Amino acid sequence: MQDFVPSTASVALQECIPCTSAEPVQDTTPSTTRATFVQDPRPSIHTMSDLIAQLNTCMGDTGLGTDPHTVRLVRQLMHSYTGTKSDWSQYAIYKPGTRSTRNLVDDGNGKYKPGTRYTRNLVDDGNGKYNLLMLVWGADQESPIHDHANSHCMMRLLEGRLDEALYKWPSKDEAPRLVCTRPLREESVAYMHDRIGLHRISNPEAHRAVSLHLYSPPYDMCKTFDARTGHVEASSCTAER
Repeated sequence: MQDFVPSTASVALQECIPCTSAEPVQDTTPSTTRATFVQDPRPSIHTMSDLIAQLNTCMGDTGLGTDPHTVRLVRQLMHSYTGTKSDWSQYAIYKPGTRSTRNLVDDGNGKYKPGTRYTRNLVDDGNGKYNLLMLVWGADQESPIHDHANSHCMMRLLEGRLDEALYKWPSKDEAPRLVCTRPLREESVAYMHDRIGLHRISNPEAHRAVSLHLYSPPYDMCKTFDARTGHVEASSCTAER
């Protein structure tokens, strides 16, 4: 994941550099239709309800759109959230189970096993302009390699540890090419978009991890990619309500 939106995928994919050194996407939205932005977000946001209120004010009726200024402000708001576990634990619901066997996970020894389920919980639907979700990851669980349906994705790690594997978009009949793998730090805010590439998130630890995700615009279907063959499937990514 990157900090801001790059103008091309190749910028971020060459060496997995943070997007603070990449050129942001240029705003093509007419100024008369842009959202009213929060110019000076407060230093800390202590409750989830306050975070939601600030996000709604920042994005207005347009969502994140293509304005890098809005992207930076929303990232700052996500980073400013300092709620304790007692504030967000009501959303951190975990339902263990098993995903379809088509979502195979490399066990590190050249063998593949069915991926286990992580739970996606809806925190707020953002008036239809974004979704705020809380994901709970069991021990050794990971997502399939996936895109984001041309949506912005921001992710705040609340508890535990998660790793991100970034992949280059595959050509036809090719497997996604791994570019780099890196840890996501607790309380960090990461960014991902299809312009950057594909990715997979995993929990390498023996205990659960919890992450807060913002998607704008919201979506309930994405593409998942077989790590060995590149085979693409449409996958549901709806959230528990």
